[in-house]
Amino acid sequence: MNTKTAIITGGSRGLGRDMAINLAQNGINIIFSYHSNVAKANEVISEIETLGQKAIAFPFDANNYESGQEFVKKATDYLQQENNSPNFDFLINNAGTGTYNLIADTTEVQFDEMMHIHVKSIYFFTQAALPYLNNSGRIINISSGLTRFSLPGMSAYAMMKGGIEVFTRYLAKELGARKITANVVAPGAIATDFGGGLNKETEKVNIIASLTALGRVGEAEDIGGVVAFLCSDKAGWINGQRIEVSGGMLV
Repeated sequence: MNTKTAIITGGSRGLGRDMAINLAQNGINIIFSYHSNVAKANEVISEIETLGQKAIAFPFDANNYESGQEFVKKATDYLQQENNSPNFDFLINNAGTGTYNLIADTTEVQFDEMMHIHVKSIYFFTQAALPYLNNSGRIINISSGLTRFSLPGMSAYAMMKGGIEVFTRYLAKELGARKITANVVAPGAIATDFGGGLNKETEKVNIIASLTALGRVGEAEDIGGVVAFLCSDKAGWINGQRIEVSGGMLV
């Protein structure tokens, strides 16, 4: 049986790291990107290797079009060398960052950065990867609870994530003939370093807990298993869907 391979952007920390570990626990080899922290990337590689799976990481700057093209080339060259085929099975578009600004205060530079990182980068990274994604493969794009509910200061970020949800439905439609599914996982508020670690602050944690049916802030470990499920045989009939993983935030 051929071992399957997942490509995960932003896999060295936070949600991406947990996705990588969960997929590796399911017997999947991992290629992931990191932005600049080589030490964190190497820690994830070591952890995956202790699970008996292969892992490699390449740098990727989601704010740079060429960086995405280079990453796909490096990943497929590596797969060709390892497997005699450049193809892979799962694409998880997770890399990103946040910005916190009210509409009245958002600059063009900040807006453009959000657009480049969360829309343009994912669109063209996916485009570059599609020729190498095996038929019956899976695409999972990471969005946010902020496309369903609105919190002041997150407009630019949330707008871009809304765009990715539309993009995902188009992927599902256009790739159906290849039996490739495309879905969105939309985390609620998660206590990671994302966006400067705002969701780790005690006051913010208490507010989030009070707004969430399950009474706590989310953790990275709440998300990876859902992504792994969507990459499993059991999820083959889920397509073009937005799955919110928020503990019932603002229901």
